[in-house]
Amino acid sequence: MPGPGGPPPFPGGPQQGPPPFPPQQQQPPHQQPPQRQQPPAPQQVVRATLHTTEQTRTYPCHQCGAQLVFDISAQLLKCPACGNEQPIIEDAGRSVVEHDLRGISSAQARAQVQPGAEKEIVCQNCGGHTTFGGTLTATRCPYCATPIQRDDIHDAPNRLPVDAVLPFQVAEPAAREVVEKWIKSRWFAPTEFKKYSEAGSFASVYIAYFTFDATADTDYRGERGTRYTVTVGSGDNQRTETRIRWSPRSGRVHNVFDDIPVMANTGLDEKKVAALEPWPTQQARPYSAEYVAGHLSRTYDRTAEQCFEPAKERMEAEIDRTVRRDIGGDVQKVHSQNSHWRDMRFKYLLLPVWLLTVVYEGRPFQVCINGVTGEVQGRRPISKIKVTIAVLVALVVVAGIVIVYQSRGG
Repeated sequence: MPGPGGPPPFPGGPQQGPPPFPPQQQQPPHQQPPQRQQPPAPQQVVRATLHTTEQTRTYPCHQCGAQLVFDISAQLLKCPACGNEQPIIEDAGRSVVEHDLRGISSAQARAQVQPGAEKEIVCQNCGGHTTFGGTLTATRCPYCATPIQRDDIHDAPNRLPVDAVLPFQVAEPAAREVVEKWIKSRWFAPTEFKKYSEAGSFASVYIAYFTFDATADTDYRGERGTRYTVTVGSGDNQRTETRIRWSPRSGRVHNVFDDIPVMANTGLDEKKVAALEPWPTQQARPYSAEYVAGHLSRTYDRTAEQCFEPAKERMEAEIDRTVRRDIGGDVQKVHSQNSHWRDMRFKYLLLPVWLLTVVYEGRPFQVCINGVTGEVQGRRPISKIKVTIAVLVALVVVAGIVIVYQSRGG
């Protein structure tokens, strides 16, 4: 379950507004109020807990009426009120689908329409209004904490469907623990920042990613450089020089790339989020909305075609390293590379991230936790006082060493 407090740590979060008062209705005289029908018991073959409208989806508990959420520790739907559990029903015949990258342009052409800037959703539980902005697709009602999913984005014909989801495996207590250790290990962080972090916005978010596969056979031409030493000069001018002997090299290298990830969302610290890798994408499951219940989720801001460019740069950098290893020697020169690409595929998936956002002295600082491995990355402010103290201590130590050295006749 997402942590309490604060607005979502990215653009497009739900905006709070007072829930509307329901209109008063007159009850006809001598008429019994309608009896509330009991909901059907959960079944293994029917998603009996699913409650959808035209635009939203929730999972009411059959025992108490509260909302089920995806429980990270139990890896199933669980009611936080009464403890009722329901397994997530998966179709054994489904598998994670990858798509031919050559069709990316036509697929993206059918998906040009982006989500609206704002969309007001009425909570099915309390009637409160929540405004979805940008690419936010799942959140909680700010009044009653009911998990709400906006289906009209993920399921829209003008959006690429989600192929897979990597469920959270690091629960909130463990995520808070690793964040606390990370913050305490940053000695130069202000003491006040460490206190502020306890009250910061802590949320579980499914981030949109595209992953790319490809196979490349690359023909290259270059030179292999081998270092050797020679003695030149004579007498007092004699010295040793290092030189390089070059010899031509050419050949072909083979590279296979699997699940190169590229984040498709904006508004996050991209370098720090990228540093959360590696992602165990082989554990991803065919997309099911139940895994998102009770957590924040975003659809993509950047298209698959836009995300392929940084993925290709990573692939080309790895090809260059492979070519240089194949050339061998101490140093290498690469004159030309010609790659032949095939088996180029992509998929769209949601990856789990815990986000701690702390506003310190008017500036937001994000700390990200990989929701599967527990890897922590982030930024924190620097205490000028602590830096000054460290510099002064270093100067005192250096001065002490100099004094001791001089006192010994050095």
